[in-house]
Amino acid sequence: MSVKEQIQNDVKTAMREKDNFKRDTLRTILSVFKQIEVDERVLIDDTRAFSIIQSEIKKRKDSIEQYLKGDRKDLADKEQSEIDVIISYLPRQLSKDELEAKLAEIITKTNATSIKDLGKVMKVAKEEIGSSSDGKNISECAKKLLSNQGQ
Repeated sequence: MSVKEQIQNDVKTAMREKDNFKRDTLRTILSVFKQIEVDERVLIDDTRAFSIIQSEIKKRKDSIEQYLKGDRKDLADKEQSEIDVIISYLPRQLSKDELEAKLAEIITKTNATSIKDLGKVMKVAKEEIGSSSDGKNISECAKKLLSNQGQ
């Protein structure tokens, strides 16, 4: 079953259980999927669905930051609750140690020697790691490993 089908089924389940928050959160994700399918005239596969889900999580994290700056903890908590629902549709996220090990392997494979090689490391990392970690974590970890390489 695809991620999209799983979300559609979970919307139905949430409706039966009268879980309006989960239903509305998942409907928002489905509407983003539908909008992309209509705009680009494509069908969303799992890989694309994962990247969309990650971008939706990133939007919510940015909103949380803004709400906290504006002293609106109630809205920040709502956004965090949405993230908690949405994140369950991503593949298992790599731990910090697993991410470092995978990036070290990629750095060796790409013969990267300094922070100047970050672009080529990121390109390969995005392909190999995919949705098992978000881009910000990959980038930060790669920068740390590459800066240690230059010493």
